[in-house]
Amino acid sequence: MLRRLVPVLLTAVVVALGVAALVIRPSTGAPEKTADYVVLAGVPGLRWDDVDPVTTPTLWRMAERGAIGSLSVRSARQPTCPVDGWQTLGAGNFAAWDSGAVNGRCPAPDIAIEQPDGISANLPDQRATVSNNQDRMRWGTVPGALAESVRCTYAVGPGAAIAAARPFGRVDRYAESLPPDPTGPLADCILSIIDLGTVAGDDPVIRAAAARRADVTLARVLAARPKQSLVVVAGIADTDQSSRLHVVVADGPGWERGWLTSRSTGREGYLQLVDLAPTALAALGRPAPEQLFIGQPATVVEDRPTDLPTAIAAPADADREARAQQRVASWFFALLAGLQCLLAVAVVPLLRRARRHAGPSGPTPVPRRVVATVEVLLIATALAIPAALLADVVPWWRGEHAGIYFGLVTAVVLGVATAAVRLARAYQQTLWPLGSVAALAALIVGADVVTGARLQLNGVIGYSALEGGRYAGLGVVGLGVFIAGSLLTAGWLAQRVRRSWRPAVVVGIGVLGVIVVGSPYLGADAVGAVALTAGVSVAAAISTGGWLTLGRLAWASIAGLAVTIGFIVLDLRQPANQRGSLGRFLGAVGDGTSGLTVHRSGASNMAALVGSPLTVLALVGVVLVWFALLRPWGGLKRLFGIYPAVRAGMAGITVATLIGGLLGGSALNVAGAAAALTVPMAALAALRVLDHAADRTMPPMTSWPVEPEGSAGSSGPAGAGGPQPAPDPALRPEPAPAVVTGSDGSAGPAAASVPPSSAQAGPAGSTPAAGAAAEAGDNRPGTAEKSGPAQPSAEVSAG
Repeated sequence: MLRRLVPVLLTAVVVALGVAALVIRPSTGAPEKTADYVVLAGVPGLRWDDVDPVTTPTLWRMAERGAIGSLSVRSARQPTCPVDGWQTLGAGNFAAWDSGAVNGRCPAPDIAIEQPDGISANLPDQRATVSNNQDRMRWGTVPGALAESVRCTYAVGPGAAIAAARPFGRVDRYAESLPPDPTGPLADCILSIIDLGTVAGDDPVIRAAAARRADVTLARVLAARPKQSLVVVAGIADTDQSSRLHVVVADGPGWERGWLTSRSTGREGYLQLVDLAPTALAALGRPAPEQLFIGQPATVVEDRPTDLPTAIAAPADADREARAQQRVASWFFALLAGLQCLLAVAVVPLLRRARRHAGPSGPTPVPRRVVATVEVLLIATALAIPAALLADVVPWWRGEHAGIYFGLVTAVVLGVATAAVRLARAYQQTLWPLGSVAALAALIVGADVVTGARLQLNGVIGYSALEGGRYAGLGVVGLGVFIAGSLLTAGWLAQRVRRSWRPAVVVGIGVLGVIVVGSPYLGADAVGAVALTAGVSVAAAISTGGWLTLGRLAWASIAGLAVTIGFIVLDLRQPANQRGSLGRFLGAVGDGTSGLTVHRSGASNMAALVGSPLTVLALVGVVLVWFALLRPWGGLKRLFGIYPAVRAGMAGITVATLIGGLLGGSALNVAGAAAALTVPMAALAALRVLDHAADRTMPPMTSWPVEPEGSAGSSGPAGAGGPQPAPDPALRPEPAPAVVTGSDGSAGPAAASVPPSSAQAGPAGSTPAAGAAAEAGDNRPGTAEKSGPAQPSAEVSAG
């Protein structure tokens, strides 16, 4: 009894450990008041390669003593033009001045500003802008939310007027340019917003002149700043279609010599434009309107190099990598989708001719050399995404021909990985390519996540800081590959143990994957963790074979739901600004603002569905599986019958990737990344089991008794003697069962076809009972001899 309960108890323990690991969050603490005044100085277009001690000496000295970082300037429109950047700064959320498309360079801002009394100002177009952002945009943005959070705001310049205007258009204090002595005006209001000008164009001379003018104005601001003040300089927008990372520097008490970061990015050295508004309010000790602000207050991480040129080389290099990633990622995934389409077409005729017939008739088998070549191509395509991830170890983006360098590095890594799988001693085992490729992919992605996901940030396989969606943890493509690799590996390893232990193996590996995906220290993807939990529950339920019955589905659903609810409940107990995505959504349900979240998720799903090559990968995988692999000649049903744990892993992959993609707002992107790994390996394994479909084990034969001549029962010449007695049924030979492949995937010594006339007894393992024991992973010596009377194996199936 206790032995039967061991797998159940082990499953309960690892699930509990998984939940405990998920709910532990890094302690961040609430930002404390650090300043009596805040000055936000914006320079649209300013990048780190514009900053040097000669052109911008004031900003250089400010960066030496302050905290620095890269600023992502995402707004509600792409690209973020200066008017959109100023609007987003004042809203604390993604905003846009209007809904018009931008072609080429951003147009010069034409902002109507009225000054009836010479002190304050009014923007007559502000009401229309607020209505446009609330009715037509999907973010629920309220322009002017920052100004509404303080008593008084001082703005200098037309861009600053946009950021400082209240929702009805009023600017409390306004000056078209910085006065000769700005000491008094800067001290009149606790929040000042200053337009230092725009740095635009590609000509280095023009850019240097604009940066120099902005630096001169900044010097006057710093000379007149009030005591106990925080000054933030930020390149708040792009100036043309090319998105870039921009400068952000904070100087004030508590902001010395460090990297800027926030909870919204989770990555040291990175801020979002929407983080600046909550940063200003947090520094002033004022509460932020959490329902309106989407960003988080900035904090300082104190591990920046003391040498400023060395320090700013990192954000400058990140900008180059992010730009190269945008160009390379699109053609890489398009090329991968095209190659997998061609390979799918090539595999279909091989599947139809792979089954070797025992008789003299049948289709001509495909030459072994062709099959071996196709197998290597299937392995290479399955490893393409992990190889491209490893390629980011080499700084290919620094070269003049970044795309070519990336292709060469990826090809080298892919060749090494494919050779490692192909040249292994266990390669001839049926499941070795599937299991080794899956384990290698999961290991590569998991190792990157555990070490800080540095290869995914601005990487071709990861996420771009320019898009402003994610800056740390596990990305969409990485999630799909990791889910596929983890569950395929779980199925492969579970197939090698006793049937009763298979659920425990699947759950054990699955919980490790859930921890990697969902822990805020690692993957930081709560939706992905919930999706993987559902996939693991389904896989564990059917890993012993059989159908997903109502009872199994109920227990799997209860297990997955229990983990999900436990995660959500403990997440809701966190402070509002420290909750994960699920906790924030349920909090929004409580205050009635969840409709915006649902609308944003739906819009993201639609955009990802129609605009991503990963959708093509997912659809190609579905077509190949449904119209080829699952046909009677496709081999996948036979694979599932012989290896039920592998079938369970693939079922879990389907459930997890669909849930993770749809709930995460990425449609079929997660499923497409998983299909790029799973479908080639399924096709390869199907080819291998079809190749042995006609193999038969050697049947145990019993000699017929020889009766003496002339006895009553002997048969004489034809027509002579009496009627001949029928042979005893108990002495007839048993029919030969289908070959049972070992749990390691090899066919074994009894896999060769045996002529029907053979009268020799088969070797150990030839009986059905011995075959069932071998498939179940019991390879102990003497198992076949002790198996007793022949019993049919539940897992011996031709599909």
